[in-house]
Amino acid sequence: MTPTSITPQLRPLLPAGTDGYVADLLGRHRIDVRLSRPRRTKLGDHRPPGRGRTAHRITVNDDLNPYAFLTTLLHEIAHAFTWERHRMPRRRLRPHGVEWKREFEGVFSPLVRADVLPADIAAALATSIRNPAAATCSDRGLLLALARYDRPDPSRVLVESLAIGAIFRTDDGMLFRTGPKVRTRRQCFEYRTGREYRVHGLARVTPVVGR
Repeated sequence: MTPTSITPQLRPLLPAGTDGYVADLLGRHRIDVRLSRPRRTKLGDHRPPGRGRTAHRITVNDDLNPYAFLTTLLHEIAHAFTWERHRMPRRRLRPHGVEWKREFEGVFSPLVRADVLPADIAAALATSIRNPAAATCSDRGLLLALARYDRPDPSRVLVESLAIGAIFRTDDGMLFRTGPKVRTRRQCFEYRTGREYRVHGLARVTPVVGR
């Protein structure tokens, strides 16, 4: 697969100088990449062939900055490679087991060595490669590095910076009241129903005053 075979929708979302490498990875197996509207619980996902599908299906949120988009896409490509290399009849692979970690390293290492990424992103990925997290949003160092390249918006703050009891609005318009920290997340309660959610501390939200 050549860089020109990347869809016109996909190319503008990737950092400059990485489309050729991504095209090479996607050309190794049948992989269908689709864009998704922002999701609170995940940045991307992977589904292997099956139930009438002959290709792997990867979805990535379409609101990510180029480096977060690339990192999420490659994370999911590593899942596809793990399935292709290690699947065996009647054998269940752990989603983020040792096999996936090897594929994760194999996918990311050439990119880190290629000197096409900013130094802070490359350093964070080099650290992540040694012990990759199950999700990008679970790797605090990598997530902080990626967040530096988000479009600045002074009206938005990190959930972890809010006081207990503060009210905030998410991108989909839902209102929440913050609770205590639970490891990397905050215990939050939907303002209208009181239903509990766990929101990542590094998620950016809009504070609401006067309620």
